[in-house]
Amino acid sequence: MTGKRLPPPLDEAALRDMALRHVARFATSRGKLLAYLKRKIRERGWGGEQPADPDGLADRFVDLGYIDDAGYAVMKSAALARRGYGARRIDETLRAAGIAEEDRQQADAQIASEAWIAAERFARRKRIGPYAAAPPDPKQRDKAIAAFLRAGHGYAVARRWVDAAPGEEISEAE
Repeated sequence: MTGKRLPPPLDEAALRDMALRHVARFATSRGKLLAYLKRKIRERGWGGEQPADPDGLADRFVDLGYIDDAGYAVMKSAALARRGYGARRIDETLRAAGIAEEDRQQADAQIASEAWIAAERFARRKRIGPYAAAPPDPKQRDKAIAAFLRAGHGYAVARRWVDAAPGEEISEAE
């Protein structure tokens, strides 16, 4: 027989150990940990005496301080803003990670205060507007605006960056 041996079904201790390894290795939110645990139970099955309780385990990790959704939201939003992503894209990412509205307040304030800087980082990274070698033709301009929109920036901000001449300095207050 050449097939792989299947791992045994999970029980309470194995699920807890798996969750501990996951939070020790990855920065995660309660929602992401819960999705991970449910997937592992689905893949390996459950062999515990009591019914599986991934929600209770995730809640216990939050109570113990192993998971901090507000801190995760601030960290993740700052990382995405450094890469040049806008507020809409960051909000979608936090929502997908299961971050509740009340845990996003500090992250939302940070995003709003750094929106222009994030747009500038995106323009620099993609060599758009002032960072381009030459003015774009109409097709390239449309693609650059679409890239800004996909990155989560507003249309007005995208147009200001894309329509800037190469080497031109633009400021937020214009």
